[in-house]
Amino acid sequence: MDASAPALATAPPLPGSAPVATPRRRARFHPLTVAEVRPLTPDSIEVTFTVPPELRAAYDYQPGQYVALRAVVEGLERRRSYSICRPPQRGSATLPGAISVGIKRDRGGIFSRWAHESLRPGDVVEVMSPEGLFTLRRDAQGVPLVAGRHIVGIAAGSGITPIMALAQTVLSAAHDARFTLIYANRTAQDVMFLDELSDLKDRDPARFALHHVLSREQRAAPVLSGRLDAERLDALLDTIVPTRQVDDWFLCGPIELVQLCRDTLAARGVSPDHVRFELFTAGTDRVGEPMPAAGAAGQVGEGGGGGASANDDVRHIRFTLDGQTASVDTPVGAGESILNAALRVRPDVPFACAGGVCGTCRARLVEGEVSMDANFALEPEELERGFVLTCQSHPRSATVVVDYDV
Repeated sequence: MDASAPALATAPPLPGSAPVATPRRRARFHPLTVAEVRPLTPDSIEVTFTVPPELRAAYDYQPGQYVALRAVVEGLERRRSYSICRPPQRGSATLPGAISVGIKRDRGGIFSRWAHESLRPGDVVEVMSPEGLFTLRRDAQGVPLVAGRHIVGIAAGSGITPIMALAQTVLSAAHDARFTLIYANRTAQDVMFLDELSDLKDRDPARFALHHVLSREQRAAPVLSGRLDAERLDALLDTIVPTRQVDDWFLCGPIELVQLCRDTLAARGVSPDHVRFELFTAGTDRVGEPMPAAGAAGQVGEGGGGGASANDDVRHIRFTLDGQTASVDTPVGAGESILNAALRVRPDVPFACAGGVCGTCRARLVEGEVSMDANFALEPEELERGFVLTCQSHPRSATVVVDYDV
């Protein structure tokens, strides 16, 4: 995805004989009870939620997916997306259907600070049902296609959370599947899930290879000491994980690392079809107010804070959600995103990060033209089919029509 300039999207022609699309199951928030808050590092915790029997189907998930948490913190509604860090616990006798997420305290992060300082067992938090495509390939019956395959994960910091669930699933799904993890942190004290990773390696050293790269600590191997930059990544791919021996790649962390890995793999001939990635960002502190996304052109939602005069041109937005159509007008001078405009008339419009990363707010552009400030969630084929991120999209035609149900 090229985020160096705003993307301009125009509604593709609708085929005249296309069948009516079945509305997809939309992610919804439900109140879940905190079952456990477990320290992982001085700056990270694992929070486990109990899923009641009547909601088990809604919270059925694939390893690699995420949920959004919603709470009123310091007088404002705030949302944060967090990856699920454990594989589905359908067989668990203690917490069947439970969902666990890893939360790292962000510098200046209001939501993560609240979670660390305030969340206790018994608290109730609004949790969105699982979303995300950072998942394993599956057959028609939903069984992971991992038999005989070598899968590699490259993570930094809290980017380990979805890869923890992926690695455990790969190793348990097929006796001949292999998983290699390259995990970058500053020091050993910053390593999340250190004990779990060590247990995985001890249980099956022939199938799970673990390589910690520490930027501020000296490791025995020089290639594992220092920042995971282009030179060190090349050295790792030349020695520890040659690309020709890998079937699929999962990348998760800050955009700089993820983009470095994608570029490096592409230069080595790895097809993008075999590379999946997810970005970790700080997120937004206010509902519907997008953050500046790294790599985007200018500020996301730039100009949205100014008032619009009565003489400003007006764009007409029409959107379908849960089979119901609503309309809203937005002045051009307000610089308002489609998501922010839609939230004024439908507070239940889906979104989580509001930063162009998670894809929860995706919708199909049916009519009109929009520009997207940033896109870190939609694949090229989704863009070709007319999907846009409404948190990043601004109307550029007099009328814009989007459909959240497709």
